[in-house]
Amino acid sequence: MNQMTGVAGFANALPVGPGLLAARDLGELTETAGARSVVRMDLAALELLVGDPDPSIAMSGQVGAQLKLRIGGTWLIASVRSLRRDPDSPLHVLAEIDFLGEGDEERLTGRIYNFRRGVTRYPMPGARAYAVTGADMREIFSANERPHVEIGTIYPTRDVRGALFVDALLGKHFALLGSTGTGKSTSTALILHRICELAPEGHIVMIDPHGEYSAAFRTTGMIYDVSNLQMPYWLMNFEEHCEVFVTASGRERQIDADILAKCLMAARSKNKLATEIGKITVDSPVPYLLSDLSNILQQEMGKMDRAGDTAPYLRLKTKIDEIKSDPRYGFMFSGMLVADTMAEFLSRIFRLPGDGKPISIIDVSGVPSDITAVVVAVLSRMVFDYAIWSRNEPQRPVLLVCEEAHRYVPSDRDTSGRAVRKVLERIAKEGRKYGVSLGLITQRPSDLAEGVLSQCGTIIAMRLNNDRDQAFVRAAMPEGARGFLDSIPSLRNRECIVCGEGVPIPIRVALDTLEEHKRPASSDPLFSELWKHSGGEEEIIPRVVKRWRGQGK
Repeated sequence: MNQMTGVAGFANALPVGPGLLAARDLGELTETAGARSVVRMDLAALELLVGDPDPSIAMSGQVGAQLKLRIGGTWLIASVRSLRRDPDSPLHVLAEIDFLGEGDEERLTGRIYNFRRGVTRYPMPGARAYAVTGADMREIFSANERPHVEIGTIYPTRDVRGALFVDALLGKHFALLGSTGTGKSTSTALILHRICELAPEGHIVMIDPHGEYSAAFRTTGMIYDVSNLQMPYWLMNFEEHCEVFVTASGRERQIDADILAKCLMAARSKNKLATEIGKITVDSPVPYLLSDLSNILQQEMGKMDRAGDTAPYLRLKTKIDEIKSDPRYGFMFSGMLVADTMAEFLSRIFRLPGDGKPISIIDVSGVPSDITAVVVAVLSRMVFDYAIWSRNEPQRPVLLVCEEAHRYVPSDRDTSGRAVRKVLERIAKEGRKYGVSLGLITQRPSDLAEGVLSQCGTIIAMRLNNDRDQAFVRAAMPEGARGFLDSIPSLRNRECIVCGEGVPIPIRVALDTLEEHKRPASSDPLFSELWKHSGGEEEIIPRVVKRWRGQGK
């Protein structure tokens, strides 16, 4: 049988047997366009395939399902975006399709191989459309030799594995989105566990605002919280200092900031490191004593002639003394943290070396809420600054995963938390140039700063119940994923749509079940079960009150 190209050879060159393909013939292409094409499908043909034992064939013609068309020696794969009745025939439906990619055809068997994203040639109207089989799906989603992690089973198949290409996933950032209760935390843990298994000498820093992930990574990572984080306050840059120490607003805030800059510079200059380095700035991570800063403020205040001029100094000094004496801030503002421990701190937090525990879980649930954003800002900036200043060294890329990302890069222009917003936006835009990857986890994508989600090359979307969130994700996803997007509100728990650089084409995946000891502590309470139990309240309440008053101690 001679191989012919174009539409004329489409129906004639069927090396897999005309009978087999004819049985899976769905209809014909009636309209071709770059962004939108239309296939006229035969309802009777679709009905015959519903009972097929191959789930991929049985799903043919449904929204989000794939179909294939041939042009020359190439199979084109398309996804069904939408369906509508054919006004000219009650026996047919019109399906809008998005072309996803193409693969070569093996001449003897007709199977697809060497699948790649994108389309080089479009078929002419009249080309026949066929059902995609489970074997086709295996070839399309085969990860081949590219480094990858398997996360679940591709819908609607029973055994085709869904994989994420690690280099593309991390090299261009990723976002995991899903409403509360959809399995978002467990899915995050699953992906991170798989990455840790693939790269036991990796470098991952995760900001955990609720203390959920400590249980999941107790044996495979290092857990840091207020009891052992020991983050030196002098690592803060000037902007972060202002967020902690400057309490005034409006014009007074600028006055206070100018005074703090002058006194902070004087305090840093007292360290012998400043002499060795030579020229330092107010942002230089040089250790200084809080008592020195407080004393310098006191001295400067003594130079003021009028009582009214001392108010800014008094505000700053009062705030500094308040933080010094408050045990809740001890993890960061303890007098024990004035030694030059910067190298040791970076080594611990970035897992350099990893010692087989490549992930650091930074549990900020015990951090006072008024400085949580500053703590996250310092950690995020440390990741970015380390990448910049280590450019001449052997590269050690770092993945920064930020849970509840909408808290730190919000869509509104709130003046609070500007430092963390600025650094995370910068990482999103420039991080990949320096080997910094960003993973954003959130249940409210519409509350994220505009542009941050669009910087994520891979989007993993779980069920989203809010219309605004769905619209926001739809705008961020590529055209070819639109058919999948319509199924986001109806996804089951632990199901997701993945699109972007990390997958060959957009996929719907039923995620693997994690072993109990690898799951985060984020399961919902079972009210119907827990409210059956009583007793012991007399002992519970005093214990809780004691922990409450001692701030967890």
